[in-house]
Amino acid sequence: MTSTVSKSIAFDYPQQNAAGATCTAQAWAKTPPQLHGTEKAAVIARIKQLLIEKDAALVAHYYVDGDIQDLAIETGGFVSDSLEMARFGKNHPAKNLIVAGVRFMGESAKILSPEKRVFMPDLEATCSLDLGCEASDFAAFRAMHPDRTVVVYANTSAAVKAQADWMVTSSCALAIVHQLKLEGKKILWAPDRHLGRYIQEQTGADMLLWNGACIVHDEFKAVELEMLMAAHPDAMVLVHPESPQAVVDLADVVGSTSAMIKAVVEGTATEYIVATDNGILHRMRQLAPNKVLIEAPSAGNSATCKSCAHCPWMAMNGLQGILNCLENASGEIFIDEPVRVKALGCIDRMLDFTKNHPDLLAQAQHGFVKNIGVA
Repeated sequence: MTSTVSKSIAFDYPQQNAAGATCTAQAWAKTPPQLHGTEKAAVIARIKQLLIEKDAALVAHYYVDGDIQDLAIETGGFVSDSLEMARFGKNHPAKNLIVAGVRFMGESAKILSPEKRVFMPDLEATCSLDLGCEASDFAAFRAMHPDRTVVVYANTSAAVKAQADWMVTSSCALAIVHQLKLEGKKILWAPDRHLGRYIQEQTGADMLLWNGACIVHDEFKAVELEMLMAAHPDAMVLVHPESPQAVVDLADVVGSTSAMIKAVVEGTATEYIVATDNGILHRMRQLAPNKVLIEAPSAGNSATCKSCAHCPWMAMNGLQGILNCLENASGEIFIDEPVRVKALGCIDRMLDFTKNHPDLLAQAQHGFVKNIGVA
């Protein structure tokens, strides 16, 4: 088998400290070796064999490479958004979990399943939201507002989740914050400011927002989207709520990855402009082969194209990395038990809410998908 050196690429991400000051820090990602032909087929066959021998299940996010998504489905694993990944990993009987995504997803799987060994193709695959919300800075920020209920997005480290009352994903955040608002709670929200602003606008909740952003969704620009819409006037526009307000305001559907897929599958439009990580297009094309999918631009004169609509850290997941997990037990996730136990509370609270209040998740007026409900 040939050996290829990974290519490193630098990316910028916004970061805020506890005092509210922002700076530009630098993150990096590397693209894994690309496999082709007989070499690729051999690696896939070996992975399938070892998943059985090692009593392992492969869980993949919609944003990772299409070959990995297909492999997860073919082997009885799962492809989903972060909420369903958390549920699947907790409920699957396998002793070992391979999580193809970014580090917070692997940590969440370990938090929920401490008895299992959890591995990732590359432990350095992280997230700009996670990087931009360091645990000690967040602790200081939280200490300044002790009267607020702490709600953190899934895209955070285990150490940040350990400080939270609730963890949410984009599938359930709106319903949970709406319920907290009805209970008279004031919210301290972290880390994505765009998602936080959207939820605040929709619910009217009293929310104090951390200043973080996803480098993929933050790059979508209204001016380019408007030009694309003019060229495709009958297309339905799907936007993730991690995007800037001007982009969200142009959307027909604002929703999580699952909600966007549901909108394409169940929608009556022929064309769909998709403003999220382009990794999702692979699954959309499989589930709705008769629909025309148009990738929303994150380039153009008003964008820096740090992401070009694909998360650089999601791109670090490769077939060879999965094979290394199975052959060499590389990329294992470890979390200190006191941190894990504290973080477990906020995740279990979310899972219990979504299980016990499906009616709240399905209310269109409080949901992400217009006339469909939360997926």
